[in-house]
Amino acid sequence: MTYDIDEFHRAAVSTPSHEDVTAMRQLLVETIEAEGIDPTVDDVGTVTATRGRGDPHVVLNTHIDTVPPHVDYERDGDVVRGRGACDAKGPLAALLAAFFDADAETGRLTLAISHDEETVQTGGAHLAETLDADAVVVGEPTGLDVCTAARGQFEGSVTIRGESAHAADPTSGKNAIRAASVVVQGLETYDDEYGPGEHDLLGWPTLTPTLIEGGEATNQVPGECTVTFDRRSVPPESVDECIAQLEEHLYSFMPRGMNLSVSLLRPDMPAPEAFETDPDAAVVRALQSASGGDLRPFGAATEASYFAADAPTVVFGPGVLTDEEGPVAHAEREYVDRRDVHRAADAVTAAVSDLLG
Repeated sequence: MTYDIDEFHRAAVSTPSHEDVTAMRQLLVETIEAEGIDPTVDDVGTVTATRGRGDPHVVLNTHIDTVPPHVDYERDGDVVRGRGACDAKGPLAALLAAFFDADAETGRLTLAISHDEETVQTGGAHLAETLDADAVVVGEPTGLDVCTAARGQFEGSVTIRGESAHAADPTSGKNAIRAASVVVQGLETYDDEYGPGEHDLLGWPTLTPTLIEGGEATNQVPGECTVTFDRRSVPPESVDECIAQLEEHLYSFMPRGMNLSVSLLRPDMPAPEAFETDPDAAVVRALQSASGGDLRPFGAATEASYFAADAPTVVFGPGVLTDEEGPVAHAEREYVDRRDVHRAADAVTAAVSDLLG
């Protein structure tokens, strides 16, 4: 194997991929080809490569895009700083090492890399639809812990419809902004009546109003108002279930003669559902044994939820979302310890070899 994990990590972090992933995708493709393996770039833009044939089928997934702005590579001893150092080019470097080096004699090992995880997540959803996996490891900064659950995340809007009128005679209209106050109260009480309750690992779901927009003129009773919300769900709630029940719940708060509707903010885009993987699943046991990490939930929504609907899925990798000083991933101070990148590579290599060797 000619692959150099530190050199790839340096090149990856040095390659901007916050606006356009073309150069980063090319680096990934050339790295795979250098090991004598032919990767595929599909019409969506995802990159896949496979070793072996038959079953079981283990998938290693992460992403090549980053949040803005680009922060260039810098190394101080074992600490690597820069955009993507831990989210998720550190995990990518580790998964590549495992993909090249793991013993995969009795099944298939697929590397499946998405391109838009930080935005619309069409790549992860597409991969989950096209790959028939028996186990999935998703690379994200977990501090080398094995994460078996994560909250779902989606955004929606409540559109309130009343009746416009002149502000000189407000009783002749139906004020949609005034009705927004009771809608916000209804958001606060939704989980008491319809919510899934407290999850053993993930805690309580949250439903947070984030924007209110309404009105067209300062001297007019507003006939329409929109309240935007952020939902962080826990199992077993689904996105469709929440939208339908939330509309029913909020409608009961509406004044007479006014209407509302609840919809997803981006109905044509995938939304990560909450998920939980059985801690006794083979991939969980293999990765925990190899890494020595704790079993715990992951603190952010990931593309893991798309795979978890059909196969035992864990989130694992070097780096952390936050440390004692504050945010790390997505922050100007983003960093990872290169020794943890190597430890992650060793753990995934051992786990995959256990599952497929």
